[in-house]
Amino acid sequence: MGDLQKIFNPRTIAVIGATEREGTFGRAVLENALASGDRTVYPINPRRETVLGLSCFPEIGAIPEPIDLALIATPAATVPGLVDACGRAGVGGIIIISAGFRETGEAGRRLEEEILRINRAYGMRIVGPNCLGIMRPPVNLNATFLRESPEKGNIAFVSDVGSFGRTLLDWGISSHIGFSTAVSLGSAIDVDFGDVIDFLFEDPHTKSIILYMEDIVGDVKRFVSAVRCFARTKPIILLKPPILEDGDCAGLTHSGTMAGPEKVYDALFRRLGVVRVREAQDLFNAAGVLYSRNRPRGPRLAIMTNARGIGIIANKQLLCAGGKLADLSEQTIRDLDALIPPCWNRGNPVHLLRDADTSRYAKAAEICLKDPGVDGLLAIYTPQDFAPAEELAEALAGVTAKTDKPLLTAWMGGRDVQRGRERMVEKGIPAYETAEAAVRAYIYMTQYERNLELLHETPAELPQDEAPPKNHLKALIRRANREACSILTEDDSRKFLRNYGIPVIPSRMAITLEDALAAALDIGYPVVLKVASPDIVFRQDVGGVITAIDCEATLKTAYQRILDGVRQFAPQAKVWGVTVQKMVEHIDYELILGAKKDRHFGAVILFGSGGTNVELLRDFSIGLPPLNQTLARRLMEETGVYRMLQGFRGKPPADMRQLEKILVGFSRMIIDFPEIREMDINPLAICQGKAIALDARILLDPNVFTEKASPYAHLVITPYPTRYVAPWRLTDGTEVILRPIRPEDEPLEHEMLTTVSEATIRSRFYQSLKNISHAMHVRSCHIDYDRDMTIVAETRTDRKKRIVGVGSLTIEADGAAGEFAIIVHDDFQGRGLASKLLDVLIGIAAERGLKEFYGFLEPTNGRMTALCEKLGMTRSRASDDLVRVTLPLVG
Repeated sequence: MGDLQKIFNPRTIAVIGATEREGTFGRAVLENALASGDRTVYPINPRRETVLGLSCFPEIGAIPEPIDLALIATPAATVPGLVDACGRAGVGGIIIISAGFRETGEAGRRLEEEILRINRAYGMRIVGPNCLGIMRPPVNLNATFLRESPEKGNIAFVSDVGSFGRTLLDWGISSHIGFSTAVSLGSAIDVDFGDVIDFLFEDPHTKSIILYMEDIVGDVKRFVSAVRCFARTKPIILLKPPILEDGDCAGLTHSGTMAGPEKVYDALFRRLGVVRVREAQDLFNAAGVLYSRNRPRGPRLAIMTNARGIGIIANKQLLCAGGKLADLSEQTIRDLDALIPPCWNRGNPVHLLRDADTSRYAKAAEICLKDPGVDGLLAIYTPQDFAPAEELAEALAGVTAKTDKPLLTAWMGGRDVQRGRERMVEKGIPAYETAEAAVRAYIYMTQYERNLELLHETPAELPQDEAPPKNHLKALIRRANREACSILTEDDSRKFLRNYGIPVIPSRMAITLEDALAAALDIGYPVVLKVASPDIVFRQDVGGVITAIDCEATLKTAYQRILDGVRQFAPQAKVWGVTVQKMVEHIDYELILGAKKDRHFGAVILFGSGGTNVELLRDFSIGLPPLNQTLARRLMEETGVYRMLQGFRGKPPADMRQLEKILVGFSRMIIDFPEIREMDINPLAICQGKAIALDARILLDPNVFTEKASPYAHLVITPYPTRYVAPWRLTDGTEVILRPIRPEDEPLEHEMLTTVSEATIRSRFYQSLKNISHAMHVRSCHIDYDRDMTIVAETRTDRKKRIVGVGSLTIEADGAAGEFAIIVHDDFQGRGLASKLLDVLIGIAAERGLKEFYGFLEPTNGRMTALCEKLGMTRSRASDDLVRVTLPLVG
């Protein structure tokens, strides 16, 4: 991140537009720059010789040394020329504080385009325009026009354009929130959210990030990749105003109609591990509590209070927010009986009674936190003269030191309890002014933990074909495009389902009545007739579906009724014929499975309650492909119908493993076909536990046929890269499969790492490892294929898979270099595998445009050092314990 480093920690700063005039951005920016430590600051103003006692330069090219950061605070019309001057002077980075760009209309937008055009020749990183700038208290940098600087801390605040971003920052500063970094991106024409999050991932001062986002995220794939990387270890909290106008929801399928922008945003943030708060006041509260020492293992909250009414209010808030009140164990009730007078309520929330003193509070907290059915505790205090606020804060701090469960507090009142709240915060205990705020904070904690579980869970391996044959379906789509047909026939749509392992009901297309009679005879009565037309989306609305046809006479009547209904309600519709389908007489549950291309985030998948009332019920969840078994199950769990699928009112439960396979196969289909704009399988019927598709509709995206794009341009998360799967033989003839790693590989990787020698472990990790943890496997198996690549060598003996070698490539955030690491099982060393893995990784690094390929070796690892030198690498001493080997990839 060399270029961004010059912006975030510059040695030299030039202030373009510096002035002594009070109340101007130019003066405020200069004064803040001069107060930023030992940095050298140069004022630039062609109309002045000095500014604030400093020599003033007429233009940036006249400064006698290289400039790391230029701050521009001049009228918008002058900015393009100043950017060009900065480029010619070799400036490292620019912050454009000036306003007057896209926020003013088309003329301002053209100025932004001109800045980008000019900068293509120089490659400088640019923050803004129309931004506040950057503050980094830990390195004493204030590159803004704000008069007040925040205290040092570990929370980073990043916002885009919008005056409310400044309001939030002022709020945080006045509340004495400690910041590691505060960044205002403005219009974000170059540096965007993804760039900043990547920088903060490497920043040792940053423990959590707060995002305020009014506009879209910028480079979507970069944002997704950066957030996935950061959120694995540190929390990201987001406040984004809702999109009020759902103009993107005028779909021709149920999925297209229901999967609006807000639902898609929520699905994206959930998949990435981001906690989205809904209220501005929760933003900083959540950031602090999510990085607290103790976080809940589950949603079960115990509440204790000395005022019964506020306990009831907190309980109501918890349940309305989707939380769960803990069921206190019999032992906990007995222990509390011995502590609290007999008139207490003997339940949760625990009413400690008005006369609760410090001792009763502290002992009750210990008892509740010891209960195995309690995941966290909220202690609510109201001033009643029996427990002094500060004394109680000290006592509860002692309780938290003995537990790994979270204790949140709500110290309600004014001046009498303020010092108690402050003491709580000083002791690292989350403290709030209201019980409602504390409950919301706990809900955010549980959401974050659930998101982390999703990111870290090892999915079960489902049997599936990674690359089912699809060229015949591509040909089908091309034919439809030539015929200017944007809606596939139901018969053609079913071909896609069958190809990806989704069971379909027996059906046949009939052009004439005679065809329909023959089809019904072949399929077997009873049957269903459905009109087949590219112009009729919802067939029920025109009488285009007739069920329970049990004989030839009934079919003839139904056939005519369908044609009459179409003539009456859709006279302009083109009719291909009818679909004759075997009728399923007993359906236990009706589901919908669909997809849609979102305008900003590409393909999304929808799952929920199906049938004719699907848009009335609106019980659905949205996920992003690719899906694996874990993600498929989570997508289903987020719906109300999921509970019914476990068995409801005498109906048998659905085969959940089959549904997981169907969702994963459907995801694979959406990945393989960017041509699909919208799609519905509705209903996906569950009959006696098994799923079968009764109806399918596919709408095509005509833009795909005119645009040249990468195969996965319609996805924000890159799917499993099958192009890197290849067979190979060791020098002794042993067959192995070289392929990218998958989350499902954790058990195989664990088996390998726990059966190699200590010397082999040291050669890879540079130390002995007593325990190979799940967290280690998460980092190595759950990778972002856009950012990193790990190739495993897999053998198969008697159907048993075994990983015998692993080669990883970790690409730096700026994409300039990548670090490799190789480990080969002792049983397979000396057979050419390490050399092959290295060669594959070098090829991937070159394919991705890296300039440098490097790794670290122990000096005693002579075989690996010799291999690297054989492949053209040079070595240098990195430390007393490590040698750095390097291969330049660009001449």
